[in-house]
Amino acid sequence: MSAKPPRILAIMGSGETAPTMVTPHRDIVARLGEPKPRAVLLDTPYGFQENASEITERAVEYFGHRVQLTIEAAGFLGPLAADQTLRTPIAEAAALSRLRTAGFVFAGPGSPSYALSVWRDSPVPEALATKLAEGGAVVFSSAAALTLGRFSVPVYEIYKVGLPVHWLDGLDLLRAAGFEGSCVVIPHYDNAEGGTHDTHYCYLGERRLVAMEAMLPDDAWVLGIDEHTVLMVDLDARTAVVSGRGGLTVRRRGASRRFPAGERLRLDTLVAAARGDSSTTRREPELGGATEGAASPPPKAGASPAERSPLLAEVTRLEQAFEAAIAGRKASEAAEAILNLDRAIAEWAADTLQTDEPDRARAILYSLVQRLGEAAAGGLRDPRELLAPLVESLITLRGELRAARAFELADRVRDRLIAARIELRDTPAGTVWELRA
Repeated sequence: MSAKPPRILAIMGSGETAPTMVTPHRDIVARLGEPKPRAVLLDTPYGFQENASEITERAVEYFGHRVQLTIEAAGFLGPLAADQTLRTPIAEAAALSRLRTAGFVFAGPGSPSYALSVWRDSPVPEALATKLAEGGAVVFSSAAALTLGRFSVPVYEIYKVGLPVHWLDGLDLLRAAGFEGSCVVIPHYDNAEGGTHDTHYCYLGERRLVAMEAMLPDDAWVLGIDEHTVLMVDLDARTAVVSGRGGLTVRRRGASRRFPAGERLRLDTLVAAARGDSSTTRREPELGGATEGAASPPPKAGASPAERSPLLAEVTRLEQAFEAAIAGRKASEAAEAILNLDRAIAEWAADTLQTDEPDRARAILYSLVQRLGEAAAGGLRDPRELLAPLVESLITLRGELRAARAFELADRVRDRLIAARIELRDTPAGTVWELRA
């Protein structure tokens, strides 16, 4: 009789198909053991988009190539799916069968309100709750993560359409997973894309979030996950690990508690933080030390693109490496920086977050290629290396002429060198030279 698979819930703030989340995905798959589980992409959140098939292809490629996990689309797209031929009773039954038999269920980009409208009166919530109860991994990120709590943020309707702030009923799967109270999941918690306006808290900003918190019941609290960050919960051991480039924030009525990446804690610690019990919001000694969790600072406002984007941060690093190589006349290192930048862009190609960052990275790549070409035309090698054999020979000749007391000829050699911008200096140790600018 096979052992019951572990019960894992992973919530990602963003970057679900980016290089930053490769290691967490692999860790989850490894914890599920061998043979590798059947993996299903719950494609509903983006099923209405005209490029839904492209998003699916990129996700399948990402998991297959980067995570070494074969994943298939569930096909539960909903009534607005671009390909209406998929919406047959047989196709829907097949999609639910794939979902129920999967050991690894992943959902990410799209619209939380659309996903909820499709899932709410379907068997999907029950199938996900059963998986969390009986074994398997549920990995939700970005738009899908917004659906996990008791209430959900209709982010597009508020941020893009301009509807008044309001909540949608969520799937409330976290309560079944042991998260007490009316938990609300907010991914993209530290988002700073707005630059001049506040887009923290999944584009809500502080003003809107405060207004929305006032609409929640007394037991409600916010579970905020930063971008390119994951909270991985072992439901059997009731432990959690925060990893990635950001952190996790527990917020209730404006009061926050932050758990940075690397934090290992018990699920009871999160629940206590949600209650506002600061006496227990510290790392468990047996899991990660005894450092008390610090109050959460507000996300950085006005952050530069490189500070908010791992891809653009890597672009900046490689551009600086290129600059240093050109300044040091090191052609091979400049070429290596360009090749590494091209590789980084390729690695981010599967990221389902639709931004202009890849285009910006590509534009910088093209500019570096152009600059390398210009540098090659002018010559990158140090002129001293090219001139050294000739100059050293002439210095030797000058020394021999002086030894033969042919001072006039020796001076003529020196004058010719000076005319060529090569300055000689006689020292007790011998004659040294340098090339003048």
